[in-house]
Amino acid sequence: MTSILVTGSQGKLGRAVTARLQADGHEVHGVDAVAAAPDFGYTRLELTDYGQVADAMFGVQDRYHGIDAVVHLGAIPAPGQATDVATFHNNMLATFNVFQSARRAGITRIVYASSETVLGLPFETPPPYIPVDEEYAARPESNYSLVKHLEETMAIELCRWDPALSIIALRFSNVMYPEEYAGFPEFDADPALRRWNLWGYIDARDGAQAVVRALAYDTPGFDRFIIANADTVMSRSSPELAADQFPGVPITKDLGEHETLLSIDKARAVLGFEPEYSWRDAR
Repeated sequence: MTSILVTGSQGKLGRAVTARLQADGHEVHGVDAVAAAPDFGYTRLELTDYGQVADAMFGVQDRYHGIDAVVHLGAIPAPGQATDVATFHNNMLATFNVFQSARRAGITRIVYASSETVLGLPFETPPPYIPVDEEYAARPESNYSLVKHLEETMAIELCRWDPALSIIALRFSNVMYPEEYAGFPEFDADPALRRWNLWGYIDARDGAQAVVRALAYDTPGFDRFIIANADTVMSRSSPELAADQFPGVPITKDLGEHETLLSIDKARAVLGFEPEYSWRDAR
């Protein structure tokens, strides 16, 4: 059993992550900005206030006689949900506060939510190739995505400063719960509706699996992984979608009929991540 602090524990992905960690037998302590009474330790705080974050980090350390890892999911979760200034100030400061307070508390394992948006979403400028992967430079096209890119850059430098530190950035696709799958067939009417993220998604339960596997990847340094489901949200084939919506963009592999265009090959090879759920099974 390990003790894990989860920021954003009451959010869409946070709920699935805390449930999975508890089911796996871990001690979980959540922090978030909302009033809540979950069935695990919980502290209400503002992540943009360093004093509150550091106090909670050390307080939880005392309660559990140490924290083995931090999972940082707390943020304004998408572009357009707040002004650009509010998004930048909230998300950048929150991540710095979590990283810095964890380091000050002697915690060397951090897994956090980066985003598929750093790949160039909404792909108004076509991607360099399909499937997209972690190998090309970040292409932030929104203020939200810019922050995610800066967070990854910060993580790289922190790990350079501290060779014992491990920070894993999980570039999550659009998080979905099973009850949302009933609406997926509507996407077939117009492929352009989901062109913006190459028709990708991540089942919240598979997102939680990715967090668990990243926590088990006990390797110092920084790394990043695209986390998406193995298929797309569409009934149309992936080769057909790519040819229709991104003519002229190189296709770097033979694509399966509904294979994700957000490559999860690296997450599979390094983390052992393998999606277990699909919207197709929920129909």
